[in-house]
Order: sequence, then C-alpha cells, then structure tokens
Amino acid sequence: MEAQANAAQPAKGSANGDSRLTTKTSRVGKRPIDLPKGVTATVNGRKIDIKGPKGQLSRAITDKVDVKLEGSRLHVTSVAPGRDGSRLQGLTRALVAAMVKGVAEGYERTLELKGTGYRVELKGTTLNFALGFSHPVTFPVPTGLTATIPADSKGTLLVLTGADKELIGQTAATIRGFRPPEPYGGKGVRYRGERVREKAGKAGKGGKK
Repeated sequence: MEAQANAAQPAKGSANGDSRLTTKTSRVGKRPIDLPKGVTATVNGRKIDIKGPKGQLSRAITDKVDVKLEGSRLHVTSVAPGRDGSRLQGLTRALVAAMVKGVAEGYERTLELKGTGYRVELKGTTLNFALGFSHPVTFPVPTGLTATIPADSKGTLLVLTGADKELIGQTAATIRGFRPPEPYGGKGVRYRGERVREKAGKAGKGGKK
C-alpha cells in the first residue's frame, strides 16, 4: 500500500510528475549582457544586429530562446522545456556576448611561422606563404578581417584582427592547417604561445646483431 501511495505522487518540481517538462534556466545564460558605450543592438524577430566602433555583426536566433533589449542590457531567456532550453540559453548568451565584445574591442590571433625560409607576405588582400613546398600557398583574407605582418618579424609573424571571433578562429585554423607544426623540430605554422610536443629523433641502426 505504501509503495502504491508513493507511486501515485508526482515527481518533485513537476506539476504532472515528469520533471523533464519543466523549463530550466542556465546559470550563465540568465546573466544580462551590458552594452558598452558606443555599442548598439537591434533585435528584429529572430535576428539580432550589433554595431560598434570595430564593426557590425548579425546573427539568427533560434526559436528556443528569446533575446530582449532593455535599456543598455540584453537578456536571453529560454522558452524550450528541459535541458535543451538551458543549453541553448547558455550557448546563445555566450555567442551574443562574444559579438558585443567583438564590435566593442575586437579580437586578435597571432600565428608564427617556424622553419628555414618559411615566410608570409601580404599583396593587396591576398596572403602568400612560403612553407617549404615547391609552390607558394595563397590565401585571400576574408572580408571583415585585417591581416598584418609586423615589420620586425621579417615575415614570420601574422596577426589577424577583426570583430568576428568565430571568423578569426576559423581563418587561423585554416592557415595553420597549411603546414601544421611537425613533431620533429616543430617546423610549420603554429598559434603564438602554442606548445608543440616534439618527439625525439629516430636512433641509428646500431642495434644488436
């Protein structure tokens, strides 16, 4: 009888006994996003546009969350039940916060070229890499990004700047993929500060007969 009575009671935190149907809130996602001075945001249906001194970014918003502008703050709320709503709220909040920081301050990623003769030069909006191949590697700089080569680096440093964090990250990863750092000697393209685990060189054949 006691077991039947317990089974008949709804689960805690749910009106109908299924806690999965409750709408959860992400602890990070519920934090408001402050707009710095000089940054404006416009929410139009399922799209958000953010403008600032470093540029303008736009993003489509999933129908699982709502983004509202109240004064100089953006609020992200979940409208989907269960864990998916909480996850999407946190993800959307992180993406929008990255957009705000990008148009306000910008992002930067530096790549290092290590190897004899490894160099990069900028001609117009095209990067030309010498990476030990029989031919140069060319790469057009994506719209919205700026590529600079410090003069004192002699072509061994490449600095990417822009407002779009995702675009900078993807561009840097693509360039690194042209010649990833090798485990023997570390030659190649790497992120500044990246630690490359190098392997010991192969030993000679002077083993036991």
